[in-house]
Order: sequence, then structure tokens, then C-alpha cells
Amino acid sequence: MGKIVVIGATGTIGRAVVVSLGARHDVIEVGATRGAFRVDSTSVESVNTLFESIGKVDGVVTTTGRVHFGPLSGMNAEAFQLGLRDKLMGQINVVLAGQAWMNDGGSFTLTSGISAHEPVREGANASCVNLALEGFVMAAAAELKRGMRINLISPTILEESIPVFGDYFVGFEPVSAERVGMAYLRSVEGPGTGRVYRVGY
Repeated sequence: MGKIVVIGATGTIGRAVVVSLGARHDVIEVGATRGAFRVDSTSVESVNTLFESIGKVDGVVTTTGRVHFGPLSGMNAEAFQLGLRDKLMGQINVVLAGQAWMNDGGSFTLTSGISAHEPVREGANASCVNLALEGFVMAAAAELKRGMRINLISPTILEESIPVFGDYFVGFEPVSAERVGMAYLRSVEGPGTGRVYRVGY
């Protein structure tokens, strides 16, 4: 049993990850606004404070990050920065800081999404961010020390997210949060590194 930090534990995917990992690991739940531990992953200072509070860990899972959906014709640099600052750098900040707190052989598991490979209307920001996360994970895997691993989970639209994002993913077959949660267990316990685990596509 390992000590696994789940950042974004109160979200749709995060809750499924907590259930999937909870039976086999000591899961520390971290939220943005709720929970015993909180973090603003866009703030390097906040991320550092989190790890100082938790101490050494065996794994970190991030399921956080917002992106901007909107027509490219009306998009400006400020709107585009949302995904770059929040979903992309928010998760990368965790890896950069977390290396020093990761036990030998520990793992990072980040989250992207199907729009990396299946663009949707008004989703240029999401596609850019999700593909950038794939590039980071593949390159970081080659440089992590002490047997540390890093992988990425890339799910299609979740059944539970249809009411919010369904109009962007018309014709996509959704998957359950429970199924997505299992992919994180595979990443945490499996031998793979630098992998992109696609779920539902």
C-alpha cells in the first residue's frame, strides 16, 4: 500500500480515482476549495506548501485543470491563457515540485482528454493543452530519476459530464467515471512510464 496524493479529488474524475485507489492505497485527497488539504496548482508557492504539509509520497495523481471553450474567431490571448495557466502549467507545476517529495519508484499520473486527437468545435484551447501535456509526459519520463514514472490518462467525454460538455461532444460515445478511474490504478501500479492511456477511444 502506497501513500498517493489525488489533486482534484472532489471533481468528477477525482472522486472516481479516490474510489479506485482507495481500497489498495492510503489516499490523500486534495481539493481547490474543499477538503483537509487544498492547493491552487497554478501557484508554485501553493504547490510547494502542499508538499511541505504532506511530506514524502509514493504517487501523485492530478485530475485538475480548466480550459477555454469558444469560437476561435472571437478568442483572444487572455482567454487562451486559461488552459495554458490552469490545466497545462497547473499539472506541470505539481510534477516539477513533487519530484523532491516522491519516494524512489513513485509515479505521477496527469490528465488530458480526447480532444488531443479528436478536435471538437470551439475546442482549440483544449486540443492545444492536451497535446502539450502528452509531449511533457513523454519527455519527462526520459529524465525522471530514482525510478520515478510518469503517465497520462486521456479519457473521452464522461457520462457524468454530458450535462455540462455534451454539446461539444455530439456523437462521441461517453464512458463512466468508474471506468476512467481504473486507468489511474493501472498507471499507479503498473510498470509503464511515458505512456498515454486512452479511455473510451
